[in-house]
This record gives sequence, structure tokens and C-alpha cells, in this order.
Amino acid sequence: MKIIIAGVGAMGSRFALMLHQAQNDVLLVDGWQAHIDAIRKDGLRANFNGEEISAKMPIYHQEEVSKVDFSAELVILFTKVMQLEGMLQAIKPLVHKETKVLCLLNGIGHEDIIKKYVPLENVLLGNTMWTAGLEGPGKAKLFGNGSIDLQSLGTEGESAARPVLDVLNAAKLNAKYSENILSSIYKKACVNGTMNGLCTILDANMADFGETSVAEQIVEAIVSEFFAVAKAQNIELHHDEVMAQIYSCYNRETIGLHHPSMYQDLIINHRLTEIDYINGAIVRKGQQFNIPTPYCSFLTELVHAKEEILGAK
Repeated sequence: MKIIIAGVGAMGSRFALMLHQAQNDVLLVDGWQAHIDAIRKDGLRANFNGEEISAKMPIYHQEEVSKVDFSAELVILFTKVMQLEGMLQAIKPLVHKETKVLCLLNGIGHEDIIKKYVPLENVLLGNTMWTAGLEGPGKAKLFGNGSIDLQSLGTEGESAARPVLDVLNAAKLNAKYSENILSSIYKKACVNGTMNGLCTILDANMADFGETSVAEQIVEAIVSEFFAVAKAQNIELHHDEVMAQIYSCYNRETIGLHHPSMYQDLIINHRLTEIDYINGAIVRKGQQFNIPTPYCSFLTELVHAKEEILGAK
């Protein structure tokens, strides 16, 4: 399948490599010039479960990709939310009426932007529990196992998603169809809404945070706000299931030593974060439904303060 990875950060690098290994025709699009230059020179490199690998794939800056002769069958969106609309505009010439667009971005409400550029029948909304890190330009660190849940937003349901599911599973990405993707997205948002912001502000990996005496109290307070907003939208979440997913992040034998993507963006690379589309989204929806969200509001403000202190761009 001819696939565009739109946004080649940590997770985009994982999907690009695994889909390339499965013999798909993968084209990369990003906006970080140093990253683009490194991949053009040495290929996309990764420590893949302890093995050093590299793969040569074409990569273009989003400002130049419109001139490329490539008709995509699938676009997977991994760009930062703040850059989503610009990316969709940039790749528009490569997207035709049959192109499926799979959104795997962190956060809530991205379909409202995507449907301005892609017919709803072609939009797949999903979330992934894979993990990944970016060690520097052109170099990823990939470890552990994961999965993908996705749902078609069109009327054809699973049949519209089947070709994409088959391609993802042939690449061992463990994809399955969901009839209630918003529940999955909110479940993951609970994980991101705790681990990302807290580890970033506390300068800690997930295991170190989880072993603090106050971790459970803080996490429960934040998650309660996500649950209240989800309930107002008739989105079903199960408390024990969500908390188990969060607590699994503390395991030092699996992903506990991992620093979440927000930490990598802000603390390591001094890049602006997606906090407004995770905890900040809960704050906005809380205002809409008259639900207090003091913990999400405070965490959002703390991350923005840290962005200013570090001069993030």
C-alpha cells in the first residue's frame, strides 16, 4: 500500500519502520529540517528492541511535498495537533477521493479539523498504545509491544476500515476495529492526561512518579475530571480498567523508565506541547458542560509556564 506518514516523530518513526519492513511504499512528511536531513543522509535509524536498524525512505518537508508525484492510499496522521491543519493543507495534492486518513494523534476532537479536508467516509479515528522515543534527529528508540483501536467515521463501518486493518496487522501493529472509539480515546487521554503533564512538570519518568506517596491521590483527582466530562457526552469509561492502564505505566520492567512524549518535546527538545488538546480540552469541555476541572486547569497552566521558562517553540 502507498502510505504517507504525516509527522515523523517518535511514534511516526515506529509506524514508518514497521510498515516499511512489511513491504509497503512509505513516504515521510515532517517539518523538522534537522530530522529530515539526518534521515536523508543515513536513513531512519532506530534501536528496535535492542537491535540497531535503519531504513531508507523518501522524506520531504511539508512545505515541499506538494510537488511530489505520490498518490496516497493511506495517510496516517502523527503530526503535533497544533500543526495538524497546516499538514493537511500541505499534503492535500497527494490525497485523492479514495485515500483513507487514519488519525492517531493524542488528544480529543481532531476529527473536527480533519473533516474540513477529507470526506467523513474516508476518516478513521483511532488510538494506539504503542510507545516510542526520539533520541535525536533521525534516530528513534522503539521498545515493548502495543496495539491500535480504530473506527470508521463513515456509514460503511468496519468494511471501510478492513483494508487498513489488514495492512497494519501485516506489519504486526496489532490493530482491531472498535465500535466505540471515543471510549478508547478517552481511556488513553486519561493516561496522557496524567503521565504526560505530571512527568514533564516533575522531571520524572513514569516509574519514579508512580512510586511517590502522592501519586494515587493526584492521578485519581485528574482522572475524575476526565470521567465527569466523558459522562456528560455519554461516553462510557470503566474506572478500574482506566486506573489499571495508568498503573501499568509504572512498571520498570516494561515502560516505567520511559519519559512520555510531552517530556521529550518540552524538556529535551524545548518544543511546544499538546497540553491544550489533552488536559486543556477537558477544561474547555468542562466549561461547556458546567463541570469544574481545577486539576486539569492547574496542570495545563503549569505546563504553559514551563514552556515559557524554557522558551519553547
